[in-house]
Amino acid sequence: MIRMVGAAGDAAPRINHPPSDEFPGRDRSIQMTAFHTLEVLMATDGFTTCLWFDNEAEEAAHYYVSIFKNSSIGRIARYPEEAPRPAGTVMTVEFTANGQKFFALNGGPEFKFNEAISFVIYCENQEEIDYYWTKLTENGGEPGPCGWLKDKYGVSWQVTPERLDDMVSDPDPAKAQRAMTAMLSMGKLDIAALEKAYAGE
Repeated sequence: MIRMVGAAGDAAPRINHPPSDEFPGRDRSIQMTAFHTLEVLMATDGFTTCLWFDNEAEEAAHYYVSIFKNSSIGRIARYPEEAPRPAGTVMTVEFTANGQKFFALNGGPEFKFNEAISFVIYCENQEEIDYYWTKLTENGGEPGPCGWLKDKYGVSWQVTPERLDDMVSDPDPAKAQRAMTAMLSMGKLDIAALEKAYAGE
């Protein structure tokens, strides 16, 4: 299952943001339109994560929907005439992945994904870890250390056992250290090896 800190909960109170010439980016009016559309979704039904792409929003939405259960494609908005991008091309795509709401935006090449934001997939068993690791690194993804990876769009993920947090925060410092040391030596996490290290075997 996926747990996103702050991604779900009671509906937040609406906050009105006046337009600002300081809003970053080349196409401020288009970006503000997308921002305010996202704000409506957040205010009425919890948080929605906006993912900024150059031109791959629709492709990426279908990609994530194909990987996770409880997923679907929602509304697709297209650029109108006289927009800074060709009329009729995809501007935004709403989608759900594993029950989490996302909003994919084709906003241009200005901004790129990096490790400062990542999605954590807590897995019940090794089969789930292997599945998500394979799906998210194939076709141009990049495996990383300690259960981290980047998918082919550059989005960062942490594929981790549900038990890992308990292991590395164990009140017995020796157990916690063994689990941490084992984790730091891995790319894709191996539950059996983590459990053995944790137990001191």
